[in-house]
Amino acid sequence: MNTLTIDDLQLKGKRVLVRVDFNVPLDEQRCVADDTRIVESLPTIKKILADGGKAILMSHLGRPKGKPKPEFSLKPVAEHLSTLIGKPVRFAPDCIGAEVKKIVDGLQNGECLLLENLRYHNEEEANDPGFAKELASLGDVYVNDAFGSAHRAHASTEGVTKYFAQNAAGYLMQKELKYLGSAIENPARPYLAILGGAKISGKIDVIQNLMNKVDTLIIGGGMAFTFYKAEGLEIGNSLLEADKIDLAKQILDEVKTKNIDMLLPVDIVIADKIDNAAQRKVVKKNEMPQGWWGLDIGPETIRLFVNAICKSKTVVWNGPMGMFEMDNFAVGTNAIAKALADATSKGTITIVGGGDSAASIVKAGLEKAVSHVSTGGGASLEFLEGKILPGVAALTKK
Repeated sequence: MNTLTIDDLQLKGKRVLVRVDFNVPLDEQRCVADDTRIVESLPTIKKILADGGKAILMSHLGRPKGKPKPEFSLKPVAEHLSTLIGKPVRFAPDCIGAEVKKIVDGLQNGECLLLENLRYHNEEEANDPGFAKELASLGDVYVNDAFGSAHRAHASTEGVTKYFAQNAAGYLMQKELKYLGSAIENPARPYLAILGGAKISGKIDVIQNLMNKVDTLIIGGGMAFTFYKAEGLEIGNSLLEADKIDLAKQILDEVKTKNIDMLLPVDIVIADKIDNAAQRKVVKKNEMPQGWWGLDIGPETIRLFVNAICKSKTVVWNGPMGMFEMDNFAVGTNAIAKALADATSKGTITIVGGGDSAASIVKAGLEKAVSHVSTGGGASLEFLEGKILPGVAALTKK
């Protein structure tokens, strides 16, 4: 990592403008329902406060579409953050404007302020230079700790950096780049990628990029059925992207020319409807009856996939193996999560991509038992595709 980091900055007495990812779920009482992303940003915030800097935090929450809407206010997040850091977090009623400037000017060293939702302004997502300049005027130095938003060239992630001499990565950003970067650039081998989830379309570029890097590629979840269809198999009512069958054929052909193993499920848990209480049974992949739905990987597949995990030194996992939201169809996904935890304890580097994979490993209670769980769904996918993330590219080089 040749990027400037928070440890390279003098923070004492400085106004430190920090892009965090506080896009967290709120419950019906408007309390934070899952504070993972807030907790992950604590080391950066605590470092600024301990060094006598003034932490000015900015984030988006949800999709308010350019208008102030109370249900998208970050005020409950400010309250939650104050309990986590054990000191008051001040809250600004907007993210720009005279009143916000006044609050910032009144901050003492070691104090923390959270600005109101950036997306109350359309200029944020439009990366408007005037808006970016106004945000930048609130700080002396800039720190980006929001990996989850780094794949977007927005005013708070990319635009603001043009107005600072020093743009640094926070601790969470560093951690994300370290783990995902090593998986792309210099993985310990054998290197295994496990891709699941509903659709090939969201993962084509990842598959094509990783095919040139991994020793083994596992495909599970809903997208396996498009590959089955490409092999001429019956898939019943299972998820199918008909317009991607040719692409699946092409990938299957390409794998044969490369020196990698590609594993598809060999048996499936099927159900007569999409319902946790549905009638279900296990069938071989070539015995799928019409009218049934494939909703999880079967026991033989679990053994096959777990065996591949055991033999690997680096494992990247992105996407569940079935409809893990329903307990009866979460068995395959949970087995992968457990196998990753076991492999980690034996020295394997295990990286879980964001989104549903992160949710499933948290649901299994094993998020602390793997090397790294990414906080960025879309960002981790784009990184694994080999794309340059605008929010990372904009940081100052050492």
